[in-house]
Amino acid sequence: MRSLRTGLSLSALVVGAALLFTAPAAQAADSPLRDLAAAKGKVIGTAVTGSKLTGTYGDIAGAQFNSLTPGNAMKWGSVEPTQGSFNWTEADQIVAFAQAHNQQVRGHTLVWHSQNPSWLTNGSWTSAQLSSLLQNHIGTEVGRYKGRIAAWDVVNEPFNEDGTYRSTLWYNGLGADYIASALTWARAADPDAKLYINDYNVEGVNAKSTALYNLVKDLKSRGVPIDGVGLQAHLILGQVPATLQQNIQRFADLGVDVAITELDVRMALPSDSTKLAQQAADYKSVVAACVAVTRCAGVTVWGFTDSDSWVPGTFPGYGAATPYDENYAPKPAYHAIAEALGGTTTTPPTGACSAAYSVTSQWNTGFTGQVKIACSGASLSSWKASWTFGAGQQTTQAWNATCTQSGSAVTCANASYNGSVPDGGSVTFGFNGTWSGSNPVPAVTLG
Repeated sequence: MRSLRTGLSLSALVVGAALLFTAPAAQAADSPLRDLAAAKGKVIGTAVTGSKLTGTYGDIAGAQFNSLTPGNAMKWGSVEPTQGSFNWTEADQIVAFAQAHNQQVRGHTLVWHSQNPSWLTNGSWTSAQLSSLLQNHIGTEVGRYKGRIAAWDVVNEPFNEDGTYRSTLWYNGLGADYIASALTWARAADPDAKLYINDYNVEGVNAKSTALYNLVKDLKSRGVPIDGVGLQAHLILGQVPATLQQNIQRFADLGVDVAITELDVRMALPSDSTKLAQQAADYKSVVAACVAVTRCAGVTVWGFTDSDSWVPGTFPGYGAATPYDENYAPKPAYHAIAEALGGTTTTPPTGACSAAYSVTSQWNTGFTGQVKIACSGASLSSWKASWTFGAGQQTTQAWNATCTQSGSAVTCANASYNGSVPDGGSVTFGFNGTWSGSNPVPAVTLG
């Protein structure tokens, strides 16, 4: 509840400012992303956290995507934390959700140097023991989900940046042919699942991607089962490789599928309209490159909402990397993905929506503010209002919006129930704040 201190009011005067809305790049796509992708013969997927697959998070995951990747639930450390003792709870949950929503599942990942249980990494194993452990793990996990997993990232990140093999438990203990063995064992456990090698910084033509190319070529020449390569695509704003489509095509020409498996585009925080526009262009170019190559199976984003992104915890100072913000509002990147998949979007005319900021009550140290968002000649599916205080004001609480303040910059996004503003309609949110000396009305940006 808000608390109004009208008894201390200095003035009944209402101070207001109405500002024209500069239209965002696009509004909601005509169709969900999964329908647009299916029409192109592509997959559009997202990595998910099983425990979050309820409420708005679950609704979006189920409605917008036709493929799910467990972000962590199928990694060795998750499924076999103690030798011989398996925990399938979250992995089963994700697979069941996907089946209920007519979605594929991409298994991730069977053989990796990271997120392994301590009993495995701290053990002293002979080559024969290590081989047996790996074969058993692959057979157990792939076998459990036989017929329910469309594709597996069998081997993850086998290369260094210069194209040499990464020094890992597997490479050091079994040699380079641990990759061929893992693929062979996975095929035996589920003959119908597509088998991939997955790596990062291999999106463009470079030493690392060429090493992967040569490996795939060699595996195919030896008859080792390999169906595809995964290009992770953890990208930095404005740095989509110019050779992305060329690289996808050269792998396809080897007779394997290609998938963009872990797409996100991180930016230095805070985000702003310029960065979000560049991010949208980056997402669009990546998805368009996949659409342009027949054997590109599709694109998976590594988490669809900023609230479920690995980026801030791994790259301090960076974030806002996914197509939806932390409040589940679609960002320009979402609309760019839709456009790249052939969707149509609607852009409201400039000035069709406006934001009016007013101070409705003010007392010696505080005030109550209100912002009214109204549309005429357009509609919004979500909104975000931003302004910068000019006299040190601080927001203390808000209602009908989620507001954050960093320094003097304030951003308020719609709540889960009031993101839609129909043509001819309006929504209002309010907040309490503190002031000292003066309380000028700031300029508001709506986007």
